[in-house]
Amino acid sequence: MEKMNRIVGLKVITLDEVDSTNEYARRIAPGVPEGTVVVAKRQTAGRGRKGRSWASPEGGLWLSVILKPPRVDGRIVFVGALAVTDTLADFGIDSGIKWPNDVWVGGRKIAGFLTEGKAGEYAVLGIGLNVNNPIPKELEGSATAMVNFIGRPLPLERVRERLLFHLDGWYRVFKGRPELMMAKVRERTFILGRTVRVIEDSDELVGRALDVLDDGSLLLDVNGELRRVLYGDVSLRFF
Repeated sequence: MEKMNRIVGLKVITLDEVDSTNEYARRIAPGVPEGTVVVAKRQTAGRGRKGRSWASPEGGLWLSVILKPPRVDGRIVFVGALAVTDTLADFGIDSGIKWPNDVWVGGRKIAGFLTEGKAGEYAVLGIGLNVNNPIPKELEGSATAMVNFIGRPLPLERVRERLLFHLDGWYRVFKGRPELMMAKVRERTFILGRTVRVIEDSDELVGRALDVLDDGSLLLDVNGELRRVLYGDVSLRFF
């Protein structure tokens, strides 16, 4: 695809250090074109869902994409998940989506996503992908990085280039044929068929993950009762 025809990545803002690429993106979103990307070498206050901290040292890929879809749609998170799985495949790494906002490799988290925005104006898709960065000692059992599978440091610019290419492609699918995007999400969601624990707000459900529906929700079989979960934290740890 010619660069000038792209939506995602036509404009890229590169920073050495920032509090959070999502926060920076939200500050500039009203005045920049759709598809603008904010990339930082380091984040001092990187965050995941529910305000959790996200370690963001140099060597990882920390970026946020400013999107301006016609309506608010939580399925934008899957644009990031599919783009990351495609990017990892480009480097020979097999991965899967852990609904709703993580990508795992070999039973450990390698990427996470955070979507924020302002209804009717913009959405910010934040992506943290562990590439060459060291994993904190306390997370070594639950997180990993691309370098651990390749065996040598990767050119970060090349990884970013592939990720932006795939983000652009999947965003176009999301805008035009979201049901096709969700079919691919279904294929790549590795928790399906497994017993999981889901915490949604204050509710805790334990059941078998059956499907990811076209609206992005997770369908669970909880003791024979079908339950639809819009969003939640999924744990496989004890099952």
